[in-house]
Amino acid sequence: MSALTITYALLFYAATLVFVVGTGAKIRSYLRTPAPLKIPTTPAPTTRSGVGLRMAREVVFFESLFRSNKWTWILGWTFHAALLLVVLRHVRYFQEPVWTLIALVQPFGTYAGFAMLAGLAGLWARRFLVDRVRYISTPSDHLMLALLIAIGGSGLAMRYVAHTDIVALKAFMLGLMRFDWQPLPADPVLLVHLALVALLMLIFPISKLLHAPGLFFSPTRNQVDNAREHRHVSAWAAALEK
Repeated sequence: MSALTITYALLFYAATLVFVVGTGAKIRSYLRTPAPLKIPTTPAPTTRSGVGLRMAREVVFFESLFRSNKWTWILGWTFHAALLLVVLRHVRYFQEPVWTLIALVQPFGTYAGFAMLAGLAGLWARRFLVDRVRYISTPSDHLMLALLIAIGGSGLAMRYVAHTDIVALKAFMLGLMRFDWQPLPADPVLLVHLALVALLMLIFPISKLLHAPGLFFSPTRNQVDNAREHRHVSAWAAALEK
């Protein structure tokens, strides 16, 4: 077993552990954070089913962003939709045999990589070209966009510039899941791509990318607008009243 294979195997075990435990801890923190006020953004639904529908529209169509800024919505929705296809395409490296749905996604996932990069480039350009956005942008915002672009660019480079041994790569990934390590191809572009993905997994629990699970815990989105019908008492306040 080569030192390269051992290094990357340990790197991905560590990155997966940090990603799962760190994200789980953040979600646990969100669950335990009290919401003492009734603050749904109006016009808000007055039933739980309405809240579910609203959340579905927000997750799938980015409804609030669409109402706020059409250009940002186009770029953001394009990036996220393309990212979903790219992730689904990569599921094949962790399956044997490959599910039919994942097999059908493959051709779309290839071209989605270009759409993902286009959306990211537009979102990054916005942080330089729009004064109010440039003013509130921090170095971490730029570094995160640069990291995502580097991941997408290196992935496309393996597809169209420097081809790698996909069969060996899949064997390596399946081997990680089965604790039966297989040799990792030593292609430079592949190694850079995998290292960047591992870095993304490591910093995910402490980055702004947590807006993905955090959306579901936003009181402005997940609360029913029934303040006139029912008194809202958070869990910690209810405990004090007892």
